[in-house]
Amino acid sequence: MKFRDGMWMVAEGMRVEYAEEVYDTTETEKGLSLLCPSRKIRSRGDTLNTSTLTVDLEAPHDGIISVETTHWAGATRKGPHFDLFPGGQPKFEPKVVKGDKGTTLSSGSLSATVSSEEHSFGIQFHSSDGSKILTSLASRSVGLAYNPAPSNPLQTGDMRDFKHYIFTQTNLGVGESIHGLGERFGSFNKVGQSISLWNADGGTSSDQAYKNVSFWLSSRGYGIFIDTPGRVELEIGSERCCRAQTSVEGQRLKWYIIYGPTPKEVLYRYSILTGRPNKVPSWSYGLWLTTSFTTNYDEATVSSFLEGMKERDTQVDVFHYDCFWMKGFKWTDFVFDSEKFPDPKAQIARLKSSGLVSKVCVWINPYIAQHGAAFREAAEKGYLVKRKNGDVWQWDLWQAGMGLVDFTNPAAVAWYTGCLDELFDKGVDCIKTDFGERVPTLDVEWFDKEIDPHKMHNYYAFLYNKVVYEALQKRYGDEEAVLFARAACAGTQRFPLVWGGDCESTPEAMAESVRGGLGLGLCGFSFWSNDIGGFEGYPAPWIYKRWVAFGLLCSHSRLHGSGSYRVPWTIDGDDRTDQGCSRTLARWTALKTRLMPYLIAQGARAAASGIPLSLRATCLEFPEDPTAWYLDRQFMVGDSLLAAPVFDEAGEVEFYLPKGKWTCFFTNRVREGPGWFREKHGFGTLPLYVRENTLLVLGKPGIRGAVYDYAADVEVCLYQAKEGASADLVDSSGASLGVLRVAADSGTLEGADLLKGKWTKSDDGRKLEDDSSSKTIEWL
Repeated sequence: MKFRDGMWMVAEGMRVEYAEEVYDTTETEKGLSLLCPSRKIRSRGDTLNTSTLTVDLEAPHDGIISVETTHWAGATRKGPHFDLFPGGQPKFEPKVVKGDKGTTLSSGSLSATVSSEEHSFGIQFHSSDGSKILTSLASRSVGLAYNPAPSNPLQTGDMRDFKHYIFTQTNLGVGESIHGLGERFGSFNKVGQSISLWNADGGTSSDQAYKNVSFWLSSRGYGIFIDTPGRVELEIGSERCCRAQTSVEGQRLKWYIIYGPTPKEVLYRYSILTGRPNKVPSWSYGLWLTTSFTTNYDEATVSSFLEGMKERDTQVDVFHYDCFWMKGFKWTDFVFDSEKFPDPKAQIARLKSSGLVSKVCVWINPYIAQHGAAFREAAEKGYLVKRKNGDVWQWDLWQAGMGLVDFTNPAAVAWYTGCLDELFDKGVDCIKTDFGERVPTLDVEWFDKEIDPHKMHNYYAFLYNKVVYEALQKRYGDEEAVLFARAACAGTQRFPLVWGGDCESTPEAMAESVRGGLGLGLCGFSFWSNDIGGFEGYPAPWIYKRWVAFGLLCSHSRLHGSGSYRVPWTIDGDDRTDQGCSRTLARWTALKTRLMPYLIAQGARAAASGIPLSLRATCLEFPEDPTAWYLDRQFMVGDSLLAAPVFDEAGEVEFYLPKGKWTCFFTNRVREGPGWFREKHGFGTLPLYVRENTLLVLGKPGIRGAVYDYAADVEVCLYQAKEGASADLVDSSGASLGVLRVAADSGTLEGADLLKGKWTKSDDGRKLEDDSSSKTIEWL
């Protein structure tokens, strides 16, 4: 939202008042409180008929300072509120020092200095050692606004016809870039963009987002978390080119500035504030196959898919039933379509016992269709959101007469969990929690009367996913729960995992998905997936194969479509050649299976640190490289692998390697960065480079299925590894076994006693198989 028309005029219909000076600074138990009138106070008379803004600075944790701006403090603080410091908030003592340049609040490594210059307003955020200025709130950077503009103050006695906003503008430094704000599919660098944080079902090719996360990461070594689940409007260098403006409707705006100085340290502190992702089970890293959305299927169809995959040498670890496991017009009533699936429990048991699949997932949403078996009970017992007149809130968008589960009602949560338990009794292991974006805000009331419907719109995704995730944890164990969620807000990273939503079957949409995954990873989400081949439309064989290569290098990999299947033989007429879809899928699935010892270990590290496993933006690993902050067509897989998807049918691709030696995974040829490079690839390869000083543990060639003994019969590959290079070893559940480390003589491995069976060590990259696909790589 823009409050000005250029630099000189206020936007039409707006009245804007700024904090013109810091009139009084009061030290509080937690920090500082600043009284900031909207005019410069040069005489007693200036204190009359003047609005004030209170700016409270607090230090809740080392490296974190909160900034809350308030106009009218009597406004109620209705929920929901973000669940902050979910792991417990450690005691922290802020430090306040008065000096010649102003009053400084220090929070360990981060400080905020309030200018002492008379009749001025200014707050500078900097490292406590004085080595780095991060950003600032400068003159006319904090304010309030009315729309429409009142013609005299008496009109504000009745605010029913006015909207009231609070805004702040942090300074953007020269060359500073801004990233994150959820899973956004436009430009990776948000400078120059107007962004509205409001969850919407808008696909991947619009400015809307399923996952709006009120956190951004700056290339200058800090992040900002906006502490409201309501709508937030941002003008990032788009109203004033040198400022990032945050505005909300209401009387308060609170945000936290989080210092690194590295981006990984920023995300770690952010994860302390909003929560870290839980670990995910090993089986979830394997290949997921679905029925697709509106396709026609039954038990025979499902079995034929899985048998066909096995015949074509691809192991499926998870099979997913999308919406039509239930009858049309009845979603979600938790009842299998008896005509298609007369005995779902027995069918699921047969699938698992056959070895065709390890786990089963089903689709749900929080909407209860009027014609489904669940609606009457939910409506009668008050489990659904209501209109203000007492009616159940309903509409015909998506499902006819659908209502919305009210997760603020403990009885509704218990009922919904009971419905999930019945699915678990049938053998369902994980849940796709779809939708949750279209949550009404007008003419509705929740069971919890302290809820502001406006704030619930985004926050609903947190409650919905929390309820389902905790039900899975209760049944299967704390680290065996897995979601496949679409909607999210800040904090939802605690309930993995998420996928990118509805993308088209085009190279442009694949690039959109990459940008979305990169941005979400910079908001503390460790695990992410997307619809391989694209969701909407019918992918051409070349798109499918290029997407397979990309998708199998994401933390989680799923074949899913809308009106067409995604089993490979339906894409290209069952081409069984080496360049066909079936062989391409088998090859990339096998590669991911070999990478499992690395992926599981890296996944545990990522979750503990609040950083992404994959897609991981290159800037997280190389923050000192300015180019890394603009790379949106490549990503890191953990600490040591760099991947660049191919978006071209002919196979040409351009990518960037940061400083250091990089070894091609497929050929062991070495390139040296920094620099841009061009290559041409067939469908069995893409630019996949191993970082120097890496010790990479690979599973045994030919092994099938994601779960196996990750310490047995492995290949330990050294890539320019020096003394101290290490790799974590984990067992099949992801539990730590210990560390492999290159010894001082650089020839032996410390911790080798942890390895089992016929393990091998390769000193100059991995042992190359006789794979024809690697011979097609051309350096251009």
